[in-house]
Amino acid sequence: MKYNISFIVLLFVGLTACSGGGNNGNSLDVLPYFDLKGYMEGAIKGLEAADVTKISRINGVESQVEVKLTEEQWREELEVFFEADINKPSLVTAYDTEVKNEYLIHNLLPDEKGDVKNITVSIIDDKVHLLTLKIAKENIFYSSVTNAEFYISKATEKIDHYTIETTQKIWFLKPNNIKIMGALRF
Repeated sequence: MKYNISFIVLLFVGLTACSGGGNNGNSLDVLPYFDLKGYMEGAIKGLEAADVTKISRINGVESQVEVKLTEEQWREELEVFFEADINKPSLVTAYDTEVKNEYLIHNLLPDEKGDVKNITVSIIDDKVHLLTLKIAKENIFYSSVTNAEFYISKATEKIDHYTIETTQKIWFLKPNNIKIMGALRF
């Protein structure tokens, strides 16, 4: 009888430990870094009301358009910020975090692997004022560096303007440079 109770207790403990608290091991209960993905979900709300002056420069050839974007189009336009989420279980110890004045800075540690090299957030009066990030990917045949930033208007508390610039280099070919800039008016 004593053996059966011990077995049942061990089985119960084993089953509850395997369940991972309901998060299937894919999410964290406490986020170790700035919640960029969560912030972006809120930041794109209401942007469909904005008129946007969008300037695109591809390998030095520039074009300018006036557009209005839907929420889904904003998600695509600012996709690099959504993809730069570093709150993943595999990256929980990969970044050095420091606070300098109003800046929260996450830098990828030198011996760690990850595409997102830096996220810097300027927070003034508990509100995001500026966000910058750097993403770099490299292998034998290809390299890519993306620098992106956006500023928040104090008046509207929404994105005021943004810049996303990517330089891609494929082995033996000239580098491609793509820069997208947008200024919003509400």
